[in-house]
Amino acid sequence: MAYLLGFILGIFYIKFLNSKHKLDLSNDLINDFFFYTILGVILGGRIGYILLYNPAYYFYNPIEIIKVWNGGMAFHGGLIGVIISTLLFSLKNKSSFFIFSDLLACAAPIGIFFGRIANFINGELVGRITDKKIGIIFSHVDNAPRHPSQIYEAILEGLLLFFILLFYQDREKFVNRSGLISSLFLIFYSSFRFISEYFREPDMHLGLQIFNLSLGQIYSIFFLFIGIIIFLKK
Repeated sequence: MAYLLGFILGIFYIKFLNSKHKLDLSNDLINDFFFYTILGVILGGRIGYILLYNPAYYFYNPIEIIKVWNGGMAFHGGLIGVIISTLLFSLKNKSSFFIFSDLLACAAPIGIFFGRIANFINGELVGRITDKKIGIIFSHVDNAPRHPSQIYEAILEGLLLFFILLFYQDREKFVNRSGLISSLFLIFYSSFRFISEYFREPDMHLGLQIFNLSLGQIYSIFFLFIGIIIFLKK
């Protein structure tokens, strides 16, 4: 339900920005774009999780690939899926890729916020064990108090990122510096995700990687550099 709410609010926000910045995109075009976006998120998120996080398991258990109700979605995979779907959509409609990616970047923190709140309520993506008073016990995992890392992410990657992008999209015109908002989304999301991962329990079957970084942090570094490159070109 939280994910659905995030999608609904996201599309309304994109339509609001379209009107506010006088982009002259039709409602039908925005609705079509959102359909592409949803496909990109779902397919990219699922395929990304399979390839980036647990390829061996799904290689030996291919039937599990279609069991999306059992969980297994990767944000970075969804991000790649959305980039591809936005590129295909812009080519099909002979539109600017960055105009649509900027709109989506502004709306994405809304979905991220509600998604992380849902993770917290469902006891998913739990935090690392802590002795601080802020610790919360997720009884289905164990009886140890853990960081509410989902809330940290909701605040950083959702609320704070939303207002940062709101500041810049009010300051800079979409049509004058298209791509700037997209680059800032990649830079700030990746930075916030990198920090949040220090409070989030790594996937049990993966653990920590090189330099004691999680896979989420490694992928965040990759997208951070992409964001910086786009920013420097804008």
